[in-house]
Amino acid sequence: MASATPGVLDWVREHAARYVSVRRDIHQHPELGFEEFRTSDLVAEKLGAWGYTLARGIAGTGMVAQLRRGRGPKRLGIRAEMDALPMAELNAFSHASRHPGVMHACGHDGHTTMALFAAEYIARHVDFDGTLNLIIQPAEEGLSGARRMMQEGLFERFPCDAVFAMHNLPGLPAGKLFFRDGPHMASGDTVNIVLQGRGGHGAMPHMATDPTVAAASIIMALQTVVSRNANPLHAVVVSVGELHAGSACNIIPDQVRMSMTVRTLDRAARDQAEQRVKDIIQAQAQSFGVEAEVDYQRGYPVLVNAPAETEFARHVARRVFGPDGLEAAGEPVMASEDFAFMLERVPGCYLFIGNGTHIAEGGCSVHNPHYDFNDQLLPVGAAFWVELVRAYLASDGACPTP
Repeated sequence: MASATPGVLDWVREHAARYVSVRRDIHQHPELGFEEFRTSDLVAEKLGAWGYTLARGIAGTGMVAQLRRGRGPKRLGIRAEMDALPMAELNAFSHASRHPGVMHACGHDGHTTMALFAAEYIARHVDFDGTLNLIIQPAEEGLSGARRMMQEGLFERFPCDAVFAMHNLPGLPAGKLFFRDGPHMASGDTVNIVLQGRGGHGAMPHMATDPTVAAASIIMALQTVVSRNANPLHAVVVSVGELHAGSACNIIPDQVRMSMTVRTLDRAARDQAEQRVKDIIQAQAQSFGVEAEVDYQRGYPVLVNAPAETEFARHVARRVFGPDGLEAAGEPVMASEDFAFMLERVPGCYLFIGNGTHIAEGGCSVHNPHYDFNDQLLPVGAAFWVELVRAYLASDGACPTP
């Protein structure tokens, strides 16, 4: 971080312990999507004290904290998410979750804290000419909090010329920043299937219509969507994660229920995958004499980073941390993220910050009961946000390009 603007690095290092306490406090009190009341109050109290104008109650617990300086027309959005996951934490450290069955297993406690860390420094020390909109979002974990904020007028009330967000990524070296142009994270669709047959005795299958055999055939046939329908250069994932059937070994059930996820990195491939999944399920079911009910739910879209904004953010990172602070461009991630909705409306960039490569230093996977956000990232992420704001909303009127 040797080349950052003088003062930022000394300040974030000096105040890092204070923000470790904030992050761990949020971690101890995780809240599910649209229920982040305590977290929202904590964030609002701090941002309000630093002079941000708060608009609360967007998508329930969400808010926008706005800071205006000068008369410049540029408007920058930075998003951080607050929600936790519905899972039990198995960590034994002192800041483990105090709420049974709820855990910050994806690092949103750290993302919110990095935004707060930067927000304090910006309010106290950064001169700029324009508008900063801090978007504090609820319900990223499968509940489409970003889309609900947009439906409630997020960008009409708080226009942004560009939006940025950051997420930790276990498996990358701690503090390294990772940028990728174009498709960066996959779409995520859910398919719920009900196969209706006719139950009977397991010893007399000819007197029943067995939906379990149809289910088995459907599961195998669905893999042809990937191997025989999708362009080999376009990633597609089809995974059946739930299968519920039967109550005893000698009973052929009336019904089988299945749920699956479909993920792609291309909008056309997404459309093709949906049609082929529906066709295969119906055709396979019909061939076994059972009825199929298919509920195909489109979830988060493909997350696509805009080239110009991504290069701008990459340029800021190089200037702040030097070339060694960036991870070389690699593969897209097949997980999904609802910041994709915002990027469909406003150009911007979603970047990763490494959480560590070893279990002892933050390498445990997200959505794992032993995961924890690596507190070493807090000053790194805060310094990056500070310098991004300073560069994008430069008071000298310079165009924010590399």
